[in-house]
Amino acid sequence: MTDTTAAPLGVRLVRKVSSTRLFARLAPHVIPRLDHAVHRLTHGRVLPSTRMLPGLVLTARGAKSGLPRAIPLACMAEPDGSWILIGSNFGRPDHPAWTANLLAFPDAEVSWKGEDIPVTARLLTGEERAEVWARTLRFWPPYAVYQARIPRTIRLFRVTRRS
Repeated sequence: MTDTTAAPLGVRLVRKVSSTRLFARLAPHVIPRLDHAVHRLTHGRVLPSTRMLPGLVLTARGAKSGLPRAIPLACMAEPDGSWILIGSNFGRPDHPAWTANLLAFPDAEVSWKGEDIPVTARLLTGEERAEVWARTLRFWPPYAVYQARIPRTIRLFRVTRRS
């Protein structure tokens, strides 16, 4: 899905809708809850939001509480088996809580296509972040709209399997 003009009509429509402020206001309350409920009911086999974007469920310790927190997230699966997590928070002003959790406790777990995988997360910076951000925008162009709308820099994490 790197060529925006070649994307199917449904994908182009979702990209347009997901760039709106109304979507940014409503989606964080609906999409994660729906994903989490369906993921639980299907024992990790189904995430509804993956019809448009690849997704996983991240379970990380809470930065303040230390308790496990599970959140469904869109991701970019990398050829080397790692994943890129994008802290867009649907273009809202604050960083999503899960990014603070990973900064405090980088060892976490992802549920990917029904498999629970221990991982370590690393915040991307500098040239590596710039290169991944460029690929992220080709992957899902609405991220550019989200970034333009907010003063913070959207956090990107590379999540790799732990041995």
